Amino acid sequence: PDFTLKPSSTFKNKSVKFELAVIGAGYVGLDLVYYLSKHPRVNISYLCAQKNLGKKINYFDKRIKKNLPKITNLKKVDWLNIDLLFLSLPNGEAQKLIKSLLKFDNLKFIDLSADFRIENSFEKPTKKIKAQIGGIGLTNLKKRLDLNYGPDFFNLDIIKEKNKYIAHLKIKL
Repeated sequence: PDFTLKPSSTFKNKSVKFELAVIGAGYVGLDLVYYLSKHPRVNISYLCAQKNLGKKINYFDKRIKKNLPKITNLKKVDWLNIDLLFLSLPNGEAQKLIKSLLKFDNLKFIDLSADFRIENSFEKPTKKIKAQIGGIGLTNLKKRLDLNYGPDFFNLDIIKEKNKYIAHLKIKL
């Protein structure tokens, strides 16, 4: 596949803009829209989310001064006229969406999702299982994350359910 990004028209023409869609309006999505709205070669054609349909993006972020399209559903997007799709979605959602959009040769993807969830099932500890336990451990993992990112740039939640642990890690970009 060709991964070269080419705008809808001729790239040499400085007045030609990239047609974009942004999906996901969380912390990362809002900052992305703010910066993209200031770029001279970008036209944000669609802002998509599952909630707050019909609202303007500057309702959520007053820094955004440019008149942008209202938040809409994915079903309204004309994918043939989009050059680049930015995704800022929960864990696993971007991959599902990208898979369904691969048929559009014109479309390139940038996934900014930084939300990772890992599940690990377990059995009630027995002497045999306790003898096999190893790894770096949760306490050491938290210390390493703190050293690498600092306490203000990540959030790690460990959730224990009936027979599994869920590690939910968010890293601020």
